[in-house]
Amino acid sequence: MSDASGVAARDDLAGVVDLFGWFTREELSRALSELAFKQRSEVDEDAIAAAIDVAVAEYVLVPAPPAALAEDGSPPDGVGIPDVGDEVLEPGDGVRDDEEVRGADDETRGTNDAEREPTDVAPDVALAVGPAAFPSLPSGAEDLPHILDVPERGVDRETLADAVFDRLSADAIAAIGAEDTERLETLVDVTYDIEAWAPVDAGPIRERILDEIDG
Repeated sequence: MSDASGVAARDDLAGVVDLFGWFTREELSRALSELAFKQRSEVDEDAIAAAIDVAVAEYVLVPAPPAALAEDGSPPDGVGIPDVGDEVLEPGDGVRDDEEVRGADDETRGTNDAEREPTDVAPDVALAVGPAAFPSLPSGAEDLPHILDVPERGVDRETLADAVFDRLSADAIAAIGAEDTERLETLVDVTYDIEAWAPVDAGPIRERILDEIDG
């Protein structure tokens, strides 16, 4: 199934990534181009980029740090480090304290981090399936492993979950600073998704977002 941009729908993008474990953004773009060719349809690079941007913004796909990735059983080479912004909560702390999220608001309001685009993902940064995804395979995707020269890959779910939690924290801080209600409403949904996806407590972030929306 395709969305309005003419490329695979967001959950289909997740299905393509899930088929391989993870893809760099550049590799995913190539996979979507190959898929379009198999389906005898034309997709321009701008449409592909827009579809990936939407999937990343909605946490259907998530930037993955190199530490969460494996390729043929070893750490991958040439994979970029995701940018999660200037204000993030420290990884690996379990439940984050509400005061940490609350206190970062005043410091970041009006700063460059508040203006950060949540979809800024470099071509060499890896993307994995995120908490908001319900992966599905588009027609012809089962042939992609035979078309693309991609080694066996894996994702350390715990390390990825820490990175996604930190990105969610940073995105919430940025959206609060920018007073972006629409973005905050999206992130509220993600706080529920991530709790079903990983053993984390996003309640403090959710409460802070809801305080901002209701305030």
